[in-house]
Amino acid sequence: MKSITIKGSERESVGKVATKALRNAGLVPCVLYGGTEPAIHFTAEEKSFKGLVYTPNVHTVVIELGNGVSMNAILQDIQFHPVSGQIMHMDFYKLHEDKEITMEVPVKVTGNSKGVMAGGVLNLNQRKLKVRALPANLPDFVYADITNLEMGNKLYVTDLPTDNFKLLHSDNTVVCQVRISRAAMKAAQEAAKAAKSSGKK
Repeated sequence: MKSITIKGSERESVGKVATKALRNAGLVPCVLYGGTEPAIHFTAEEKSFKGLVYTPNVHTVVIELGNGVSMNAILQDIQFHPVSGQIMHMDFYKLHEDKEITMEVPVKVTGNSKGVMAGGVLNLNQRKLKVRALPANLPDFVYADITNLEMGNKLYVTDLPTDNFKLLHSDNTVVCQVRISRAAMKAAQEAAKAAKSSGKK
């Protein structure tokens, strides 16, 4: 999985007044936790999170705090201001190479469906899927090949390739399906009506 580097600074004061001052200065209060070590409170410029937050893709994060130490993490939680949309707070979870973690990973559709080419409509039921893996094995995408989907067919999680990771969904979870379009349905009805009429002659 691709990674984004966030450069920040540790902070000692975590009170409301200090936090408000940080936000007014364009900084985001953050906390990094995980493992046996105490949680680390830090701040980083709000603009540095643009490539992490405002994207449909997911990334791991390398947090650098200016003391020569960098830590691998994932975004665990984020809070926005209800009116302005400003990032108010972010929680990160520290990654350990030997411990599996769970993340939601976007689904990427590949191939050209036979059903879509015949006039059907592709519905993507799951835009993201919950994946569990070691940090090194986290995928950027879960690929859904729709090549063999005929009109009316469904693609289930059990049909997806899972290399070194697990999908945490029930076997009957539908990832996507090809529905019959209104135009195709109308054409089929007209064809059936025409065939019925010609049969009466």
